[in-house]
Amino acid sequence: MSLGGGTFSAQNKILPGTYINFVSKARATSIFSDRGIATMPLILDWSEDEKIIEVSSSDFERNTLKLFGYNSSHEKMKGLRDLFINASKLYFYKLNKGEKATNTYATAKCSGERGNALKVVIAKNVDEQEKFDVSLYLDTTLVDYQTVKTSADLVDNDFVVYSKEAELSVTAGEALKGGTNGEVTGTNYQSYFDKIESYSYNVMGIVTTDEEIKKLAVNFCKRLRDESGVKFQLVLHNYDADYEGVINVINKVTTDSNFNEASILYFITGIEAGCAVNKSCLNKIYDGEFEVNTEYTQLELEDAILNGKLVLHQVGDDIRILKDINSLTTTSDDKGEIFKDNQTIRVIDQIANDIASLFNTKYLGNIPNDASGRISLWNDIVKHHQGLQDMRAIQNFNDSDVEIIEGDSKSAVVVNDKVTIVNTMEKLYMAVTIE
Repeated sequence: MSLGGGTFSAQNKILPGTYINFVSKARATSIFSDRGIATMPLILDWSEDEKIIEVSSSDFERNTLKLFGYNSSHEKMKGLRDLFINASKLYFYKLNKGEKATNTYATAKCSGERGNALKVVIAKNVDEQEKFDVSLYLDTTLVDYQTVKTSADLVDNDFVVYSKEAELSVTAGEALKGGTNGEVTGTNYQSYFDKIESYSYNVMGIVTTDEEIKKLAVNFCKRLRDESGVKFQLVLHNYDADYEGVINVINKVTTDSNFNEASILYFITGIEAGCAVNKSCLNKIYDGEFEVNTEYTQLELEDAILNGKLVLHQVGDDIRILKDINSLTTTSDDKGEIFKDNQTIRVIDQIANDIASLFNTKYLGNIPNDASGRISLWNDIVKHHQGLQDMRAIQNFNDSDVEIIEGDSKSAVVVNDKVTIVNTMEKLYMAVTIE
């Protein structure tokens, strides 16, 4: 069942679910959901087509050959190595779909150029001459070995589907050919957005320089955050979205044949996803593998902060994140200056996701909307917020800051909530008196 969610301006929602507004203060037993989860659409030489695939940081170390066609130490895995410095899990989607490599004996399981590196070697078995030893190599790595009488006995593996009608004969090595990566258009990205919509993650990163794709991604982010209540942040390169849900990174990396100038987004996606709700990425060191352009003057760095641009800068021998901000520049009574800080967004997203999960799993359709039911919900929300306060993500919280009343209809519950977010230390002003 699809549950409603998002913000509200009136108590007129149709779908059951949780609707939460966050606004700035006017001026004149729940469990915290995990962080460290990222999602990215990728252009790859090898992987399953048209499918969201989950890979953990440990999977990345062990199973990259099967998942991506390369060992984790390969040059083409550099971006994902940057991501997994801080991310714990990735939901990825292979954007491109080309042709599968093939030969007399097998067809690659995945489309893509990497299939052309597969080779089938067949030899007579030394002990049983009526049988064949069939070896499958990816470059020089043996990835499968079977001893069979006929091709009908061959068992498919992670890399190929064997032709069960082929006549086996001794060969020093027959390469698979014809694998292609295919082209990528906006339609491929839209397919990714359609499929990832039902997943839960903290940050989405899209390593593109295409302005139309960036616009498509921002619209997707805004729709899910504001209309569906799906709280995540989107990381883009050099795109002024003026929106708290979008992080605009402006640094370029030295490009090569494998990576474009926006590839710093692998690292930023990972570190923003992995950042704890009570922490900030401010001043964090870039310890990835790309060469990052950090040639900015003090005036340019100040301009970046004022214009909602996340920038890495040089501090001695280190490259560090100057300020952990998103692209929001236009403030209002509902969204004040504090909404520009990604630590603020992490806290409010945590609250939104946790309370929605709490309500949708424990209360929705189960607990009566009477005084006792509302007290139970109040207790759970207070306990959740006290946990945030214990983590020093919020401060000065009192149980009186949460009010729960019956809504306009007998099935509606209204929660009025107030939190004060704690930010990490950012500026030091010190006066020293000399006597």
